[in-house]
Amino acid sequence: MTSGFINKYKNRILAFVTLNMELKIKQRIALSTYFFLSGLCFATWASRIPTIKTFFNFNEAELGTVLLAMPIASMIGLPISGWIVSKFNSRGPLLISFIFFAIALLFIGYAKTSFLLVAAISAFAFFMRILNIAMNAQSITLQKKFKKKIVSSFHGLWSTGGLIGVGYSTLMVKTGVSIEHHLLQISILTLIITTIAYFYSLKDDKSTTGNKLIFGKPDPFIFYLGLLVFFAAVCEGGMFDWSGVYFKEVIKEDVFTYGYLLFMTCMAISRFFSDRLMDFIGMPKTFILSAVLIASGIFTAIVFPTFWPALIGFCLVGIGTAPIFPMTFILAGTSNKYSPGMAISIIATYGILGMLIGPPLIGYLAHAVGLKYAFYIFVVSGLSLIPFSQFLFRYQKKVT
Repeated sequence: MTSGFINKYKNRILAFVTLNMELKIKQRIALSTYFFLSGLCFATWASRIPTIKTFFNFNEAELGTVLLAMPIASMIGLPISGWIVSKFNSRGPLLISFIFFAIALLFIGYAKTSFLLVAAISAFAFFMRILNIAMNAQSITLQKKFKKKIVSSFHGLWSTGGLIGVGYSTLMVKTGVSIEHHLLQISILTLIITTIAYFYSLKDDKSTTGNKLIFGKPDPFIFYLGLLVFFAAVCEGGMFDWSGVYFKEVIKEDVFTYGYLLFMTCMAISRFFSDRLMDFIGMPKTFILSAVLIASGIFTAIVFPTFWPALIGFCLVGIGTAPIFPMTFILAGTSNKYSPGMAISIIATYGILGMLIGPPLIGYLAHAVGLKYAFYIFVVSGLSLIPFSQFLFRYQKKVT
């Protein structure tokens, strides 16, 4: 009788554990889907920038000015995203922002005037700001349900989505499919899949503490993380916006997406191994390795502006940039002052500043001295990761 009683409750406990294991796996798949589609949509837009440049007959400075719309719109979204993560669970805002994100992508393809183009790009960036905060906040919460690190795998799926987006864009360019039809296809796909993923996404992830933005002297831990995100955004955002133009106008390659494609391929592959790399050599050394790879990759593409050296250089940049955002978001989740969502929202603001300054600055410098020499900005930004990452870990060691 006692044995039967024990077996009865043993089976109930096993069933409960199995249910929870299945739930967290479903939540991981749903969140992975959101990361994948975010990368797909962003890469679809970024890989078509040369098409937009040609259609509107923009010079480099004019294109740089148009690209300012993205970081400015993202900056406008800062107080809204911060309010959302402090007031609501991330599930609803994630779906709603994704719907408008996909619609904005569609309107970019159909914009026929500069005003409509800037309006569509601004909406695209505004809703991308909200969904990025919601996704990354969910990733930090979901990480707590797993023993091994999983955050980099989400960013790896973002890059995989970007890789497929660039690959599909390359096919669209080679076959002469219009930007309107191309972006329409991606938008419809995104709307359908994000709605399905919503029903399996993480619930009840609102943090009860650390949700208020505290004004005054910046928290040194968050400040150093923000600077690392800033320099990473200058490099990564610049590659998103200018790698296609570089291959078209400096390398003189008709299929201008090749460089962007390899950059995204190497970034995606690297991100799936980033968690293991962090465990193996530690985060401080990973930041240094990333900086060296970024600087050497860009330097190779500048000094040897031909097809294969530039491809190899862009590959190194992809490997180097891959671990930076996952590492900073993992570290943000350890903040003693802010909740994961609020910490990510704050450091993401530094990333927006990087995108605000970086890609447009490349455009203005390219107009003045040529695109090849303007790319030295990425070398400087990449190397800047070394001192500021070491400042971060010294401070962390000091306060613990």
